[in-house]
Amino acid sequence: MLTAMDCIFCAIVAGDLPALRIAETETALAFMDINPATRGHALVIPKVHSTDVLEISQADLEHTMVLARDIAARAVDRLGADGVNILNSCGVAAWQTVFHFHIHVVPRYLGRDGLELPWVPTAGDPAAIAEVGSLLSAPPLG
Repeated sequence: MLTAMDCIFCAIVAGDLPALRIAETETALAFMDINPATRGHALVIPKVHSTDVLEISQADLEHTMVLARDIAARAVDRLGADGVNILNSCGVAAWQTVFHFHIHVVPRYLGRDGLELPWVPTAGDPAAIAEVGSLLSAPPLG
């Protein structure tokens, strides 16, 4: 098993690296992506390290996906997104760059986001990321 010293997402789970956390369960964590593809782009990860979708346990996959669905609903409800991409990359050939299983929750805005996949991550505005993070970090939708 990798330690927080070996994996950036494990370090976020451990609290050793900062992240704008927007939702958390016993087994999964959602936080804002610092290189957002669109307004509201978040990442959802299992708290236990798994390299990719081929390694993650079924239980952790289920819990992580349920939290991703909740974040997607928040993006539509609270950010006015017209849709949401739920993305996972498995392996270098599929653009995986952090080798801790994670789901991208990417809000989409018809004709307003300019996103074409694959996107090239670029640094986002920290204040804008924090503003959107505060909208998404409220309690789960009923």
